[in-house]
Amino acid sequence: MFSRYRKELCLLIVLLFVAFWTIIFSRNREADNLLTALLESRFLSLRNMENLSRQIGMYGIFSLGMGLVIISGGIDLSVGSLMALLGTIFFYLLTGGHPWIPGVHWSAAIVILLMVAALIGLLHGWLIAKIGMPAFVVTLCGLLGYRGLAQTMTRDTSLGYYDSVHSVTGLESFLTGKIAGMPAAFIAFIVICGIVYYVLHLSVFGRYLLALGRNEQAARYSGINTTLITIFAYIACTVLGCVSALFFALYTADVVPSMHGNFFELYAIAGAVLGGCSLRGGEGTVVGIILGTTVLLVLQNMVNLLGYDSSFSKVITALVILGGVLVDRFEIWKLVSFKKTKTA
Repeated sequence: MFSRYRKELCLLIVLLFVAFWTIIFSRNREADNLLTALLESRFLSLRNMENLSRQIGMYGIFSLGMGLVIISGGIDLSVGSLMALLGTIFFYLLTGGHPWIPGVHWSAAIVILLMVAALIGLLHGWLIAKIGMPAFVVTLCGLLGYRGLAQTMTRDTSLGYYDSVHSVTGLESFLTGKIAGMPAAFIAFIVICGIVYYVLHLSVFGRYLLALGRNEQAARYSGINTTLITIFAYIACTVLGCVSALFFALYTADVVPSMHGNFFELYAIAGAVLGGCSLRGGEGTVVGIILGTTVLLVLQNMVNLLGYDSSFSKVITALVILGGVLVDRFEIWKLVSFKKTKTA
C-alpha cells in the first residue's frame, strides 16, 4: 500500500515540513514558553485557518478539473480567462446591465452559467478530439479570447452585483457563508473531491481516462470511445472552473476582466503537476491534486505571514512547476522505498 502511494506520502511530508516551518517563524514571541508560542502562532490562528481553507477550496476546485484534463493527456490554458468571462456574465445576469443578457434570479443565473461553461468545454473537446487541433492552440485561443470578450463587454471596467434587478438574498450565504463552521467553498471542495475520486478511481470512465492518457491509439484500438472521453474531460474542467468562478466572484464582490483570474491556469497546472499528474498523461490521483494544491497555497501563506515580498509567490509557483516536472521526469519519488527487506 505504501509503495502505491509513495508520491502522495512524499508530498505529505513536504506539506508538514512547510507548515511546521511557518508555525515556528510566525510564533508568538511574547509567550511565556515555547509550546504556548507555537500554539498561538499566526499560522494557527482561527482567521488564518479560515482564510487558508477558503483558498484551498476555491483553488482546489478548478485544479481538480485541470488534473482530469492533464491525466487525459491534454492541457487547458484558458481557465483564468474563462473565469473572468463567466464572472462577468454572472454579474450581468444578476443586474441585467447588458443589452444581450437579461436579468434573472441568482439561482437561474447559476444554472445558465453552468450550461455556458459546459458548452465551452464541449467546444474545446470537440475541436481537440474530433477536429484534431492541438489542445495548446485551442485553449491558448481561449486564454486570449475569453478575457478579451469580457473586457469588451464591460469596456474593461469593474462590474459588481449590487445593482441586481432581482433579490440576491441568500446568495452570499450560499456561496461565501459557512457550513458547520467551515467556509462554504471548502465544504464544496470536499464534496467535489469525493465525486471526482469516485469518477476517476472507482468508475469505468476513470479507467478509460487513464488509458487514454497513457496511449490514445491503444485505447482506441481496444474499443474505447476516445473522442467522447476527451470531450467529457474538458467539460468537467470548464464546469469545475465555473463552480470556482462563482465562489471567486462573490468573494471579491466584483470583477475587473483585465485582472480577474490572472495566472489561475498556472496555479491549476502547478497544483496538479506537484500532486503527481504527469504532463505526459495517464498518471494522477485526486489525493495527489489535493495535497499539491494545499502545498502551493501553504507556501504562499508562508510568504505572507513571514513578511516576504508578495511577488516572491510567483517565484514559488515557477519552482513548484519546475520541481514537479523534474520529479516526474526522473521519477525521483521511486528512490523512497517502503518495501520490507527479505530475511534469509
